[in-house]
Amino acid sequence: MQRLAIEFICVFGMPPVEFIELAARLDCPRIGLAPAPVVSLPGWYYEWDLRTDTTLRREVKSALKGNGVTITLGEGFLIMPHILPERLANDMDILAELGATQINAVCLEADFSANVDRFGRFAEMAGERELSVTVEFMPGMTIGNLAMAEALVREVGRSNAGILVDAMHLFRSGGTAEDLAAIDPAHIGYAQLCDVPLSPVIAEYADEARFERMAPGDGQLPLADFIRALPKHVPLGLELPQRSLFEQGVGAADRLQPALNKARALLSEAG
Repeated sequence: MQRLAIEFICVFGMPPVEFIELAARLDCPRIGLAPAPVVSLPGWYYEWDLRTDTTLRREVKSALKGNGVTITLGEGFLIMPHILPERLANDMDILAELGATQINAVCLEADFSANVDRFGRFAEMAGERELSVTVEFMPGMTIGNLAMAEALVREVGRSNAGILVDAMHLFRSGGTAEDLAAIDPAHIGYAQLCDVPLSPVIAEYADEARFERMAPGDGQLPLADFIRALPKHVPLGLELPQRSLFEQGVGAADRLQPALNKARALLSEAG
């Protein structure tokens, strides 16, 4: 059960100290975090940024220690055209300072070779900070499925580089649990858990991924098989943004507690 974490986009930009305290109350002392909100709902929480607010950074460090919470995944890193990975160094430093051991990137270069070059440099820089890295594949992107992500990691060839496997992205890109089980276990660095229908119900894939996912068991994904196919040491982040419930006034704890209960039951079922 200690594999479970709560991902940052579940709370739509909640200030980090409040998020840390929430995770502790939910008895899930592992979280994902970015230097600033990645997915937010304007007008709800105040704007904050760990890059510029050194006082907030100190408060976050204190809250992590005081609540026994750790950062399993640092987020918000984009490998983008015309932007050198060196631009990401400060964000790496912030997350390393806060105790993160792994950071995740999404590759937005238009061709595979450019992603290899940029992600390889990203992994090298992270290694200098004793950080592991993962690449997250998503349908519709250059690194759009599990096979492309594994090819990228193989080309990069760094021991601190692996793949983040999101259940929604795996199955919606046509992947299977059998495909996942066939991957070199050393290449799987992190996994994210949610449920969705097998066929899209929201026109824009990105909108569904960022704002409307389901608790485990409420959709159609073969999640027990997904978990069995993962190496057992891999952290499992609950990535469950539910904007519709948020807009109905359902608080973060009341949204996440049932989902955590279902995730824990699923982990027991999957063995």
